[in-house]
Amino acid sequence: MDELALLKRSEGPVTRGRIARDLTALGLREGDTVMFHTRMSAIGYVSGGPETVVGALRDVVGERGTLMVTCGWNDAPPYDFTDWPEAWQAALRAEHPAYDPLLSEADHNNGRLPEALRRMPGAVRSRHPDASFAALGAEAAELMADHPWDDPHGPGSPLARLVERGGRVLMLGAPLDTLTLLHHAEALAQAPGKRFVDYEQPVSENGQRVWRRFHDIDSSDGAFDYSSVVADGHDPFEVIARGMLAAGIGRGGTVGAAESHLFEAADVVEFGVAWLERELGGTPG
Repeated sequence: MDELALLKRSEGPVTRGRIARDLTALGLREGDTVMFHTRMSAIGYVSGGPETVVGALRDVVGERGTLMVTCGWNDAPPYDFTDWPEAWQAALRAEHPAYDPLLSEADHNNGRLPEALRRMPGAVRSRHPDASFAALGAEAAELMADHPWDDPHGPGSPLARLVERGGRVLMLGAPLDTLTLLHHAEALAQAPGKRFVDYEQPVSENGQRVWRRFHDIDSSDGAFDYSSVVADGHDPFEVIARGMLAAGIGRGGTVGAAESHLFEAADVVEFGVAWLERELGGTPG
């Protein structure tokens, strides 16, 4: 979409001050710890791009607040490289760079904001290569510390700590199916048929590049088979999020030109776990 179209959509440039005012009207407060997901084009023409959005968020939450994003690792080795011919595997194992929280780019599929935030002075990124998060602000170090190697969306994860600290989730023009915190609900839910993945990625330990094996819920193809409870063409996370909104959970408003929502993290997980256990059977798999 070109600049003129974005300007028309948002009725002029969306400035740092305008975003801050809209976020305040939505209910974001000073001192909040908030994980946010953003689709820049939905906001309109943002004067200054990602720096403006992060600046506006920091203006609202203040020095006592914390911002958090999901990063991942854009250049991680493919999950299925272990199916490659042995010579190809050997070449990858010999030279693929280790994940570096300071240098490894955030997954481009997560948009521009995670990469912008994780590169800002004072930002802290978690140690897990595939499920990394980044945070900036008063509680950044505590949120990111000792990210579990296995079950990185479950207990002890940055997502779990977001809930424990009374955090919030902001969908800033982002589709509801990108509500990453619902992976934490999947990790916690006691329902049959939970799907897991095992994979290998290189990390740095004591200054040495080593290949480590990881175990996690299948956050790419789905931790459960949702086909019996979600109609074809519909994303289960969007269905769950729409259910939350219909139940009066969360607040809606407009930031720039973007339809946006603000949720309490604990409410998302409580509703998500209850929905999963109710719809999928409610007994351990």
